[in-house]
Amino acid sequence: MLVDLYRFASTSLRRLNKGMDDEVIGIHLGKGGSALLLRDNVLLKTASPASADATDQASATLPVTGLLSVAMPAYNERETLREIITRVRAVPVRKEIIIVDDGSTDGTREILQEEIEGKYPDVRVLYHTENRGKGAAICTAIAHAQGEYLIVQDADLEYDPAEYLKLLPLIESGQADVVYGSRFLGSIRKMRFTNLVANKLLTWGTNILYPGAKITDEATCYKVFRLDLLKKLPLRSRRFDFCPEVTAKTLKRGYKIHEVPINYVARTEQQGKKIRWTDGFDALWTLIKYRFID
Repeated sequence: MLVDLYRFASTSLRRLNKGMDDEVIGIHLGKGGSALLLRDNVLLKTASPASADATDQASATLPVTGLLSVAMPAYNERETLREIITRVRAVPVRKEIIIVDDGSTDGTREILQEEIEGKYPDVRVLYHTENRGKGAAICTAIAHAQGEYLIVQDADLEYDPAEYLKLLPLIESGQADVVYGSRFLGSIRKMRFTNLVANKLLTWGTNILYPGAKITDEATCYKVFRLDLLKKLPLRSRRFDFCPEVTAKTLKRGYKIHEVPINYVARTEQQGKKIRWTDGFDALWTLIKYRFID
């Protein structure tokens, strides 16, 4: 069986290499009779001899048996909260959803208290008495998480939870400890030019400060970690600087960040977007600071 699978994966690999300048550098045999095809630590597809035509990245999945903790910070997200919870709950993996209300004042807290809390077995709701920042809310979720893996999920609709199924195979198979969903390997819609530039600069800074990182999207929300690894990191950031801090400390400790292409549709300030391109300066300083301390 393994010989047949390896032969099939090799054939798929050769097909993928056609027209590519880079070489696919690895085949990793995963669970459930599947093979992960990798190039430069990026998951290209999952090959299965039972489905020889299943080469589409979006449908490439492995059976996910470990419990996934979904950390969802929420601050003034009443317009999208119900829909994002529905979408996350619909993803066919074992999971616990940990929503942390970060001192909302727009009715988000009331929705959570009246419609969500205690209503679903896979959802827990925690509350901050005041607004402490996105990073603080994520850290609260991490402290209460009980899964094997953890992903960060914003409470808006910019990212599609269905893409968890792209992100989890590398970790579930044991090939990776950390996986980022890269918008720049996938597709980006409606992102403001200033935010696009800030994202590019942060990624460039990461690759300069941490040689060997070779990532394409430092600021992505979709970051998946083995929870035991994440709980060992001394995370101190409380605002949007959580992302560069966790990236810096992951790389500094020698963990390789793998990437998978994802899709992204940005929202506007009128729709509730809170991060600004100026937050990029704080993020860059965080990358620099943690290169030398902690």
